Amino acid sequence: MSTVYLSLGSNQGNRVKQCRDAIGHIKERCSAVVKAHSSLYETESVSPIEQETFINLAIEITTNLSPMPLLRSIKEIETLMGRRKLARWGPREIDIDILLYGDLVMRSEHLTIPHILMHERRFVLAPLAEIAPEAMHPLLKKTVSQLLRECTDEHWAKRIDEKI
Repeated sequence: MSTVYLSLGSNQGNRVKQCRDAIGHIKERCSAVVKAHSSLYETESVSPIEQETFINLAIEITTNLSPMPLLRSIKEIETLMGRRKLARWGPREIDIDILLYGDLVMRSEHLTIPHILMHERRFVLAPLAEIAPEAMHPLLKKTVSQLLRECTDEHWAKRIDEKI
Protein backbone atom coordinates (compact mmCIF):
# COMPACT_ATOMS: atom_id res chain seq x y z
CA MET A 1 0.00 0.00 0.00
CA SER A 2 1.25 3.46 -0.90
CA THR A 3 0.62 6.69 1.00
CA VAL A 4 -0.77 9.37 -1.27
CA TYR A 5 -1.80 12.96 -0.61
CA LEU A 6 -4.62 14.42 -2.68
CA SER A 7 -6.01 17.94 -2.99
CA LEU A 8 -9.76 18.32 -3.50
CA GLY A 9 -11.58 21.47 -4.52
CA SER A 10 -14.98 22.65 -5.70
CA ASN A 11 -16.51 26.00 -6.61
CA GLN A 12 -19.78 24.89 -8.16
CA GLY A 13 -23.02 23.84 -6.51
CA ASN A 14 -22.90 22.65 -2.91
CA ARG A 15 -19.12 22.81 -2.61
CA VAL A 16 -18.89 20.98 0.74
CA LYS A 17 -21.16 18.17 -0.47
CA GLN A 18 -19.13 17.84 -3.66
CA CYS A 19 -15.95 17.36 -1.60
CA ARG A 20 -17.67 14.94 0.76
CA ASP A 21 -19.05 12.91 -2.16
CA ALA A 22 -15.63 12.87 -3.83
CA ILE A 23 -14.08 11.31 -0.71
CA GLY A 24 -16.70 8.55 -0.83
CA HIS A 25 -15.94 7.89 -4.49
CA ILE A 26 -12.19 7.86 -3.80
CA LYS A 27 -12.67 5.20 -1.11
CA GLU A 28 -14.74 3.08 -3.46
CA ARG A 29 -13.10 3.57 -6.86
CA CYS A 30 -9.46 3.96 -5.83
CA SER A 31 -9.31 1.01 -3.41
CA ALA A 32 -8.37 3.66 -0.85
CA VAL A 33 -8.43 4.00 2.89
CA VAL A 34 -8.67 7.63 4.02
CA LYS A 35 -6.16 8.01 6.84
CA ALA A 36 -6.63 11.76 7.45
CA HIS A 37 -8.36 14.81 6.07
CA SER A 38 -7.76 18.47 6.70
CA SER A 39 -10.25 21.08 7.71
CA LEU A 40 -12.15 22.76 4.93
CA TYR A 41 -10.70 25.98 3.54
CA GLU A 42 -12.50 28.63 1.57
CA THR A 43 -10.00 29.88 -0.97
CA GLU A 44 -9.67 32.56 -3.55
CA SER A 45 -9.46 31.33 -7.13
CA VAL A 46 -6.01 31.63 -8.70
CA SER A 47 -7.51 31.43 -12.19
CA PRO A 48 -7.31 34.34 -14.61
CA ILE A 49 -11.02 33.63 -15.22
CA GLU A 50 -13.24 35.42 -12.69
CA GLN A 51 -15.19 32.85 -10.68
CA GLU A 52 -16.58 31.89 -7.29
CA THR A 53 -14.41 30.98 -4.33
CA PHE A 54 -13.44 27.37 -3.76
CA ILE A 55 -13.77 24.93 -0.92
CA ASN A 56 -10.49 22.99 -0.67
CA LEU A 57 -9.10 20.28 1.54
CA ALA A 58 -6.31 17.72 1.54
CA ILE A 59 -6.63 14.02 2.27
CA GLU A 60 -4.13 11.28 3.01
CA ILE A 61 -5.00 7.90 1.56
CA THR A 62 -3.39 4.53 1.24
CA THR A 63 -4.01 2.63 -1.95
CA ASN A 64 -2.66 -0.34 -3.85
CA LEU A 65 -3.18 1.47 -7.17
CA SER A 66 -0.06 2.62 -8.95
CA PRO A 67 0.00 6.27 -10.13
CA MET A 68 -1.52 5.94 -13.62
CA PRO A 69 -4.46 3.70 -12.59
CA LEU A 70 -5.03 6.07 -9.65
CA LEU A 71 -5.10 9.03 -12.03
CA ARG A 72 -7.55 7.22 -14.33
CA SER A 73 -9.84 6.49 -11.38
CA ILE A 74 -9.66 10.12 -10.24
CA LYS A 75 -10.55 11.38 -13.73
CA GLU A 76 -13.51 8.96 -13.81
CA ILE A 77 -14.70 10.35 -10.46
CA GLU A 78 -14.44 13.93 -11.73
CA THR A 79 -16.47 13.02 -14.83
CA LEU A 80 -19.03 11.08 -12.78
CA MET A 81 -19.49 14.12 -10.55
CA GLY A 82 -20.20 16.37 -13.54
CA ARG A 83 -16.87 18.00 -14.23
CA ARG A 84 -16.65 19.40 -17.73
CA LYS A 85 -13.45 20.97 -19.05
CA LEU A 86 -14.95 23.96 -20.82
CA ALA A 87 -12.04 26.30 -20.08
CA ARG A 88 -8.60 25.73 -18.61
CA TRP A 89 -8.67 26.80 -14.94
CA GLY A 90 -12.43 27.36 -15.24
CA PRO A 91 -15.10 26.69 -12.62
CA ARG A 92 -15.49 23.07 -11.59
CA GLU A 93 -17.78 20.82 -9.63
CA ILE A 94 -14.77 18.89 -8.36
CA ASP A 95 -11.05 18.93 -8.92
CA ILE A 96 -8.84 16.18 -7.51
CA ASP A 97 -5.07 16.36 -7.82
CA ILE A 98 -2.37 13.92 -6.79
CA LEU A 99 0.11 15.97 -4.76
CA LEU A 100 2.54 13.39 -3.39
CA TYR A 101 2.76 9.63 -3.93
CA GLY A 102 5.19 8.38 -1.29
CA ASP A 103 8.59 9.73 -2.29
CA LEU A 104 8.01 9.03 -5.98
CA VAL A 105 9.21 11.46 -8.62
CA MET A 106 7.46 10.98 -11.95
CA ARG A 107 7.02 13.03 -15.11
CA SER A 108 4.85 11.88 -17.97
CA GLU A 109 2.60 13.50 -20.53
CA HIS A 110 -0.43 13.05 -18.25
CA LEU A 111 0.93 13.06 -14.72
CA THR A 112 3.66 14.83 -12.76
CA ILE A 113 4.46 13.76 -9.19
CA PRO A 114 5.00 15.67 -7.02
CA HIS A 115 2.33 18.04 -8.36
CA ILE A 116 4.21 20.59 -10.41
CA LEU A 117 2.66 23.69 -8.79
CA MET A 118 1.90 22.51 -5.26
CA HIS A 119 4.73 24.50 -3.68
CA GLU A 120 3.37 27.72 -5.22
CA ARG A 121 -0.24 27.38 -4.10
CA ARG A 122 -1.44 28.42 -0.67
CA PHE A 123 -4.79 26.66 -1.24
CA VAL A 124 -2.88 23.37 -1.54
CA LEU A 125 -0.22 23.91 1.12
CA ALA A 126 -2.44 25.22 3.95
CA PRO A 127 -4.69 22.13 4.12
CA LEU A 128 -1.80 19.75 3.42
CA ALA A 129 0.33 21.28 6.20
CA GLU A 130 -2.52 20.60 8.61
CA ILE A 131 -2.39 16.82 8.06
CA ALA A 132 1.19 16.27 6.85
CA PRO A 133 3.46 19.10 8.03
CA GLU A 134 6.55 16.88 7.90
CA ALA A 135 5.81 15.28 4.52
CA MET A 136 8.83 15.88 2.31
CA HIS A 137 8.73 17.28 -1.21
CA PRO A 138 11.04 14.78 -2.91
CA LEU A 139 12.53 17.29 -5.37
CA LEU A 140 12.74 20.45 -3.28
CA LYS A 141 13.85 18.53 -0.15
CA LYS A 142 11.63 20.69 2.04
CA THR A 143 8.74 19.77 4.31
CA VAL A 144 5.21 20.90 3.54
CA SER A 145 5.32 23.24 6.55
CA GLN A 146 8.55 24.81 5.20
CA LEU A 147 6.97 25.22 1.78
CA LEU A 148 3.94 26.92 3.33
CA ARG A 149 6.12 29.33 5.32
CA GLU A 150 8.06 30.22 2.17
CA CYS A 151 5.01 30.40 -0.14
CA THR A 152 4.70 33.77 -1.85
CA ASP A 153 1.16 33.14 -3.17
CA GLU A 154 -0.91 36.15 -2.08
CA HIS A 155 -4.28 34.47 -2.68
CA TRP A 156 -6.09 33.86 0.60
CA ALA A 157 -7.03 30.53 2.14
CA LYS A 158 -9.29 30.73 5.20
CA ARG A 159 -10.10 27.70 7.35
CA ILE A 160 -13.83 27.36 7.94
CA ASP A 161 -15.72 25.64 10.74
CA GLU A 162 -17.93 23.43 8.61
CA LYS A 163 -17.10 19.73 8.92
CA ILE A 164 -16.46 17.30 6.11
